[in-house]
Amino acid sequence: MKMRKSEFLSVAIFLALVLFASVPSFAADNVVNHNRSSQAPVYGYKIINVYPHDKTAFTEGLVYDGKTLYESTGLYDNSTLRQVDLITGRILKLYRLPDEFFGEGLTLWADQLIQLTWQSGIGFVYDKKSFNQTRSFGYSREGWGFTSDGQRLIMSDGSDTLYFLNPDTFDDTGSIRVMENGNPVNQLNELEYIKGKVYANVYLTSRIAIISPETGEVTGWIDLQGLVDRENGLGDVDVLNGIAYEADRELLIVTGKLWPELFEIKIQSKA
Repeated sequence: MKMRKSEFLSVAIFLALVLFASVPSFAADNVVNHNRSSQAPVYGYKIINVYPHDKTAFTEGLVYDGKTLYESTGLYDNSTLRQVDLITGRILKLYRLPDEFFGEGLTLWADQLIQLTWQSGIGFVYDKKSFNQTRSFGYSREGWGFTSDGQRLIMSDGSDTLYFLNPDTFDDTGSIRVMENGNPVNQLNELEYIKGKVYANVYLTSRIAIISPETGEVTGWIDLQGLVDRENGLGDVDVLNGIAYEADRELLIVTGKLWPELFEIKIQSKA
């Protein structure tokens, strides 16, 4: 007996519903996981060492040259450039900026230290050994974070944009917006260039963004939430800020504004 078209459709719909209901739940999980896989991975950390840090230092920039730590601190009337013993926290050398400048990001270029200021539109170049100021330069935005990829300088201004500068003339050579899945990542602060990626503190958060300087895409996050929690008794502005890299041990050095401690950490998969 031939089945009428209406009867066939009814049976087909019934069978489809039965089959759909019998699909294992992990199939739905796989769909969710597929969507999540488009998000940048989030990494955790392991504390390797804890060192003392000057709790009056409003940290805005950190650089490690393999032997010693250099730090830029902010606040009007109290901004400095300093050389610091990593282990003891002792200040080995200190230069005080004029009171009208608010110190910001810091990077090394050859035998020079280059320091930004916040809203003055002026940066300073120092001899790394003597801390003698050798020149200054101007820029047309706020100065926040600063690093170098060995070919050019990389600067942030608290927005979602990284700016590239010629290290000899300090002229802009380009810029790129930082995005995650099409969404801008704002408040980019202190920067460090590590193995082809730019690591950026995101202001007022406990996260570090790992950024491709070629595409601007966030390729990963480091969540330092527990590290921030242990720094109790801090004010609202005393946030995570400051990234340096120990290349020989593949460790990050991190601290925050007015933090009494500085941490050596190893990045690892998040539990």
